[in-house]
Amino acid sequence: MTVKDSNDIADARMQFKIHGMDCAEEVTALKRELGPFVGGEQNLRFDLVSGRLAIADATEVSQDVVFAAVARAGMKAEIWRDARADSEDGSGPRRSRTMVMVASGVLLLGGFSMHAWLSKGVTAAFGAEGLGVPHALPLGVRLAYGLAIVAGGWYVAPRAVYALRRLRPDMNLLMIVAVVGAVCIGEWFEAATVSFLFAVSLSLESWSLGRARRAVEALMTLAPPTVRLLRETGEELQVSPDQMPIGARFVVKPGERFALDGLVHKGASEVNQAPITGESLPVTKAVGDEVFAGTINGDGALVVECTKAAGNTTLAGIVRMVGEARTRRAPSELWVDTFARFYTPVVMVLALLVLLIPTLVFHGAWPIWIYRSLVLLVIACPCALVISTPVSIAAALAASARNGVLVKGGEFMEAPARLNAIAFDKTGTLTTGRLEVVEVVPLSGHDEAGLLARAAALEVRSEHPIARAIVAHAGSRGVSIRPADDVQIVQGKGAAGLFEGKRYWLGSHRYLEEQNQETKDVHQRLQSMGHSGRTVVVIGNESHVCGLIALADSVRPDARRSLEKLRAAGIKHTIVLTGDNRSTAEAIGREAGVDEIRAELLPADKVTAIESLVAKYDHVAMVGDGINDAPAMSRATIGIAMGAVGSDAAIEAADIALMSDDLSKLPWLIQHSRRTLAIVRQNIACSLAVKALFVVLTLVGTASLWSAIAADMGASLLVIVNGLRLLSVQDDSASRS
Repeated sequence: MTVKDSNDIADARMQFKIHGMDCAEEVTALKRELGPFVGGEQNLRFDLVSGRLAIADATEVSQDVVFAAVARAGMKAEIWRDARADSEDGSGPRRSRTMVMVASGVLLLGGFSMHAWLSKGVTAAFGAEGLGVPHALPLGVRLAYGLAIVAGGWYVAPRAVYALRRLRPDMNLLMIVAVVGAVCIGEWFEAATVSFLFAVSLSLESWSLGRARRAVEALMTLAPPTVRLLRETGEELQVSPDQMPIGARFVVKPGERFALDGLVHKGASEVNQAPITGESLPVTKAVGDEVFAGTINGDGALVVECTKAAGNTTLAGIVRMVGEARTRRAPSELWVDTFARFYTPVVMVLALLVLLIPTLVFHGAWPIWIYRSLVLLVIACPCALVISTPVSIAAALAASARNGVLVKGGEFMEAPARLNAIAFDKTGTLTTGRLEVVEVVPLSGHDEAGLLARAAALEVRSEHPIARAIVAHAGSRGVSIRPADDVQIVQGKGAAGLFEGKRYWLGSHRYLEEQNQETKDVHQRLQSMGHSGRTVVVIGNESHVCGLIALADSVRPDARRSLEKLRAAGIKHTIVLTGDNRSTAEAIGREAGVDEIRAELLPADKVTAIESLVAKYDHVAMVGDGINDAPAMSRATIGIAMGAVGSDAAIEAADIALMSDDLSKLPWLIQHSRRTLAIVRQNIACSLAVKALFVVLTLVGTASLWSAIAADMGASLLVIVNGLRLLSVQDDSASRS
């Protein structure tokens, strides 16, 4: 099985790199501009993480048209280059946004400090000469504030101009209008502050996307940059995977990673498929078996026939799914967009009506109603509203970090509160991810110490996970380990060697059958031990079976109790999604206490399972520790990584990471998220109520500019204090333990 999309972005003939495409808002703008030229938005494909745009092959459109349309949306396009050669992409724009944000903040602080020093007090710097009394600013202060406004609005203004030109007012346009309005009525400090805050939000947005891009680069490095092409003459030639035609054969030596998907043509070996399938044990591969790019070859050399182009491998599909999933907007983002779509034009129209109706219809004084309309714009500026959520989220994020939970954004802080179902990977998530010897069964007169000594002697020089577990267990039991002589590896089956002058062998059930030593008693013991999800190793000599050693990946001690707490917290369904075999998965699932088990899944199967869960339960989390879990994490409402044992790329790709690998943090996270969401709602209600009140006061003429600003700042302070209450949240269960 492979990860394949019928509308694959990698198959598109026309692909472009889009500079400035940092969020779904830009994707929407590009769809609006390009859709009419390509036969509809359905012919456009976006990879937000890598900044890539692809157009369906059947579409007839010139590159110049694409370049012009992208430019109209306020961005820049160029022909797509290979992402490996483009690893530095995006760092320049991110640095630029950081620089203008820092410049805006420094100039804002400098202007305020200068004004406070010249006026001999901070009160005057806030413009508190009197209610509604405009105040003059020294030229130097005005210049500093003006430069702070320009720097902060450097990337906001183009978006606002685009919104104005398309007659689709948004928060960017309202911010610019409010800033200009504040400048017009002499409130330079307010204008500079709003501009700086917006620059901070843009910088954080760009930074978070940069982290996602680095995660994708980490995924890409799993596949080696070259492959050994095997010519018909037997000569091996190093070539790029992109140059490998389907049907050609390539050589993979022991310990190397596979560069492409294919079928084994010659040889046998055990392959570590954990990066793709998440299986806890290497899988034996022989002639005709499928192998995947990014997996790691074992002890045997393999000749593989290429079955997929470099851009269509299973690993490449994982990379694409992670990128494309980022274009899907969180529910909180959609709510903000919907609110802004109505709030912004309503406020602007209301301010215009406040200016025109009293003056044109009732012959009111222009200066008075200009002043009141600007007061309305200032109070309508969504400063407190914008701050209400980020401050609460920032406090919640800090509290989460102190409790060992890394949450990577506001929407991910709110999302756990709505969860109805949680899917778990098995290996490294519900289990420790480490094989351990759980049972030793001596037979034919052997004792446990002697059996372990023989097994460890055969395995002591091997790096196989089973070998390491057996050697570690023997050492913990005080068994003296002496390496066996003349050890030979039997690919995919086991090993054999001389111990104290006698030949012993060790291996799988299949290897036992080849020795013709399987008795009825041994067979029954193997069946019984295997049904419980264990891996059983047989040790024997030339005359009989010496004993059996069972190994298993143990369930985390806190797993069952954590799942019980999740049910108590309102989680309706828990499920295991794993690439491991069914018997092992069912044994682990029963011990952990999950509701459902799905085994033997590739990443694409996990994505399908998550989509079915989302369709049924709406809000679903995926908890995993491997790169193979990244696509399922991206398709879920939130992806949660086990931080200590998880790969760096998996942690980067996840939305939340449990840095202590403590599953008990999951129920705590859900409760913490619900507290956060409650405070966010309180803050939004408070800020909107204040604005509604001052809209009425403005219309009746009792609100002044200073009172409007004071109310806005007061509301901002109130929501900040309310949000900071989240900083004191602690995990009581952790403290008791």
